[in-house]
Amino acid sequence: MRRIDARTLKAWIADGQELAILDAREDGEFGKSHLFWANPCALSRAEFRARHLLPRRGVRICCVDGGEGGLAERLAGYLGSIGCTDVAVLDGGTPAWAAAGYVLFSGVNVPSKAFGEWVEHHYETPSVDPAELKAMMEGGTDMVVLDSRPMDEFRRMSIPGAVDVPGGELVYRIGEIAPRPETTIVVNCAGRTRSIMGAESLRRAGLPNKVVALRNGTMGWELAGFACDRGKSASFPRGTPASLDLARQRAQGFAESWGVRVADRAGLAAMLREEGRTTHVLDVRDPEEYLAGHLPGSRMAPGGQLVQGTDNWVAVRGARIVLVDDTGVRARMTGAWLRQLGGWEVFVLEDGLAGPLETGPWVPDCPEAAALSPATVTPAGLAAALEAGTAQVVQLSRSLDFREGALPGALWGVRTRLASLRDRLRPGVQVVLAASEEAMARLAVAEVEGFGLGPVAVLAGGVPAWKAAGLPLQADRRNPADADCIDVYLRPYDRNDGVEAAMREYLSWEIDLVHEVARDGDARFGAVKT
Repeated sequence: MRRIDARTLKAWIADGQELAILDAREDGEFGKSHLFWANPCALSRAEFRARHLLPRRGVRICCVDGGEGGLAERLAGYLGSIGCTDVAVLDGGTPAWAAAGYVLFSGVNVPSKAFGEWVEHHYETPSVDPAELKAMMEGGTDMVVLDSRPMDEFRRMSIPGAVDVPGGELVYRIGEIAPRPETTIVVNCAGRTRSIMGAESLRRAGLPNKVVALRNGTMGWELAGFACDRGKSASFPRGTPASLDLARQRAQGFAESWGVRVADRAGLAAMLREEGRTTHVLDVRDPEEYLAGHLPGSRMAPGGQLVQGTDNWVAVRGARIVLVDDTGVRARMTGAWLRQLGGWEVFVLEDGLAGPLETGPWVPDCPEAAALSPATVTPAGLAAALEAGTAQVVQLSRSLDFREGALPGALWGVRTRLASLRDRLRPGVQVVLAASEEAMARLAVAEVEGFGLGPVAVLAGGVPAWKAAGLPLQADRRNPADADCIDVYLRPYDRNDGVEAAMREYLSWEIDLVHEVARDGDARFGAVKT
């Protein structure tokens, strides 16, 4: 297996050629310390994640871990098994990177978070603090408060009176939401990045209104002693806005100034056939629109979420990104920011929704799971077995999902790390593996069979089938404990203890990122030319 040292990888990052850096650790472990341009690709989910992160198997790849030994090598071996031909391992992992004098970063979505701080500094994005916003509200200011997060986050906590308008929708929808130029527009998120990016999107689009970001978002609001709303669902008006022509004009100028190009379906087909270049195809519309019909093979990546978390979708430095929407507004706004963030070659697909479309969610290809035929048990059958004491459950849901809905008596575990549960399982009693997707449980069967404790089966249809059958789930916010949630990087409000301190620490971390990025030197925000 090819190994490279930290100096070689540093040179690869700077040489302008395509490169993917994949970290084999679980997301929570990754979030403690990682390379700036690394993408999390945990071994437990590699079969679901690697293929879409690496649409071209010949791309140059470096696998990284935390120096534990073996994780990066196992990921590299898996990548080779799916046809990747240029794979290396960083010798010594992140400790070797630090020992060479290079910077490591904590947190997740770091390139996007750091870019948000750069945008605020570079464009001098104006903001108001929570006390100022509160005074504006009480003074009857003509204004709207627009929350730039997805609806699930908005429901969890929101500024009183706010309307949910995810960042990618802001320029597209603002003509209907705030038609009067006298109306002040306040954009917020949970912290900083999406507040800044949303506000600056409206400013870059040339909106005549006063536009400001809410400094530190809902976290800052609560830290200032004000109460957030819970469970609200006020949202933007659906359908094509009447102000489309103006929105398109605004977005086009911004995109052209940053070198976003246009392609048609024939051009995309030629890109996908081209050897030696990686092309990611992403649909930046609202999720409801994507589910109703999308270009076959495209992935759902709502524009605001894509900009604030590029590493969830794009792993290859130097790749091409083709953005799909119906009118070009959301794709152009997103593309202009992506150009400034990572320098990717970005195209807007003009006729991406012409012709036959797919409906429903994007489902990752996982031939490894499809090839397996383990024993299965229906939800009703499992419920009866649990009642009789003839079955026990290992649930492979994300830890935060397990807290909200665990099968009765289930043990929580992470695939590829299930050995820690062996002593808690009863010998001779069937183990049923339940997961959010049945494919994940199928892949874990051999691991649990290796314990030699007894028969192993898979819950048919996974946890969604159990829910659909109306069977009971248990909620326990402290199971698993915060320290055990290695599969996710806990946000401050995911924690059980020290939430206020975690909020303050998170906000300080975001603000300091711009300085750490400058010290690292591998980001070139805003350096691309038209």
